[in-house]
Amino acid sequence: MSKSEIEPWLVALDEEDRAFLKRFLLASGSLKEVARAYGISYPTVRIRLDRLIDKVRVHDETRELSAFERTARTLYTEGKLSAETLKTLLEAHRENESNTNRNNS
Repeated sequence: MSKSEIEPWLVALDEEDRAFLKRFLLASGSLKEVARAYGISYPTVRIRLDRLIDKVRVHDETRELSAFERTARTLYTEGKLSAETLKTLLEAHRENESNTNRNNS
């Protein structure tokens, strides 16, 4: 794979995500080691890893979604949107797309 063919899920990771992933890999996947390196608790590292996993899933499994939906779901996985807000935004977006498609028919 060339650099121009970087996976979308990898492109979606910000600098902080990539740094965490690198530290996790260099620690051979040891969450305890990552917790020590960052000076935070094991449960905090676990939460951070779970959010990173969710973020990768959003961008890896939802290629057919619009950029808006991927962005909204990513914000949710980062804890920047509540589940209720995500649901409201996605419903409004889908309704808008449905109306646009009807008007274009």
